[in-house]
Amino acid sequence: MYMILRRVKVQPGLVEESIRRIEQGLMPLVKGEQGFVEFYLVQIGENEGLSITIFETREQAEEGNRKSLEWAKEQILPLAQGPAEMVGLGEVLLHTRKAEQ
Repeated sequence: MYMILRRVKVQPGLVEESIRRIEQGLMPLVKGEQGFVEFYLVQIGENEGLSITIFETREQAEEGNRKSLEWAKEQILPLAQGPAEMVGLGEVLLHTRKAEQ
């Protein structure tokens, strides 16, 4: 599995609008991509978020990242305080989760 980490800080008062756009636009986009596994949006500061997108292969992650960035240029970056940052794209080396009961 391969994970893409992106960080963006939005203008004050636009967090909810950003979340709405991501939920209605980006999430359906990435869910339709080949190899998609999971998507998370995490609030890491007052107006700052981190998105985590996981794909099965590096090639699928790179393509998903390309399409996500195209979408974000029109939908999220106008709400941002400066440019979005791609923190990284890399292979998931360890992973665990709570056992299902």
